Amino acid sequence: MSDPVVRLADPARDAADIAEIYRPAVELTAASFEMAAPDADEMARRITATLLRTPWLVAESETGGVVGYAYAAQHHERAGYRWSVNVSAYIHPEHHGRGVGRRLYDELLELLCRQRLVNAYAGIALPNAPSVALHERIGMRRIAVYEGVGHKLGAWHDVAWYGMRITEPSDPPAEPIWLPDLLAPSE
Repeated sequence: MSDPVVRLADPARDAADIAEIYRPAVELTAASFEMAAPDADEMARRITATLLRTPWLVAESETGGVVGYAYAAQHHERAGYRWSVNVSAYIHPEHHGRGVGRRLYDELLELLCRQRLVNAYAGIALPNAPSVALHERIGMRRIAVYEGVGHKLGAWHDVAWYGMRITEPSDPPAEPIWLPDLLAPSE
């Protein structure tokens, strides 16, 4: 099998595949604290909203199916946080351990740097050794643990927060370039 192609998500084309990849994480694990898996329409809404500011990428197999996705979302709403994002990746179980998550994150981080974003964070419900390993491989380090912060599947779960500086900011920091502006054709 050749390496998957990484591209921006298309809400109309990819939402059903993305919802299907995410569904087991919601229904069977504490990797997500959502209680009901979102359907394709809800995923399309989330993708569309994310792409107004930051990337949502998919890895597409040679046969055209989505085998994984990664995205960056606003860290917090307050204006002073605008240089920071939360990142997340989910990979189809048949493609775990094949480098898909790393490929997605490498391309995501490159775009975030071009957007002049400064910090990336990821919350990982514990235990989740594969996710911890992936985030450490991309250069993140554990910065905090929220103990017993979420309840799912009959138990309280810790969430480890990982973070990394993706670019060194100027002083004062340059304003972020939101994704549509970054990708707009130059005149």
